[in-house]
Amino acid sequence: MNDYHHFLRTRRSIRRFKPDPVPASVMERILTTATFAPSAHNLQPWRFVHVESSGAKKKLGKALTGKMRMDMEAEGAEQAQIEKRIDISIRRISEAPVIMLLCRNERAIRKKESEETIMGIQSVALAGLQLLLAAHAEGLGANWICWPLYAQQEIQNALELPKTWGPQAMFFLGYADEEASEKEQEPLDKILVSL
Repeated sequence: MNDYHHFLRTRRSIRRFKPDPVPASVMERILTTATFAPSAHNLQPWRFVHVESSGAKKKLGKALTGKMRMDMEAEGAEQAQIEKRIDISIRRISEAPVIMLLCRNERAIRKKESEETIMGIQSVALAGLQLLLAAHAEGLGANWICWPLYAQQEIQNALELPKTWGPQAMFFLGYADEEASEKEQEPLDKILVSL
């Protein structure tokens, strides 16, 4: 296997980070590389929010966990379960050296058709993958988190984002403070049909 395939196959999700800051030059390279992702009609609908200050992390955590609490209460979850999940979420947000919020510019569509919206979402997802691979290339650990999908308006309000920036995902980034676990993959013959 050549080195590039090895590199791609060794990217893993990291959930524990050293407190070391990530240099601005490293983040700039990662984000620049992310913007080279392909996008439908070359509309480049991705928008990034770099969250590093403790104040911004607190706002983000409050927005996410406030909505999480409401949703869990509506589902009938026990209070102890809610508090445990909120505590874990707040800890993870506060411990991540960098949080990169990935948004979709909702105006970056050609026509108001559902397919155009889906193309924009897919394009943003490709930028997210490119971001993960760029972080891996820089020796950083990263973890993709989909929580923002459940609290888009709350995040927009808390971080005072433009209303057209729809939060899609966030990435925790930093220098790993854990060994990545081995990833079990589905065998290719179970997920491929050759015609």
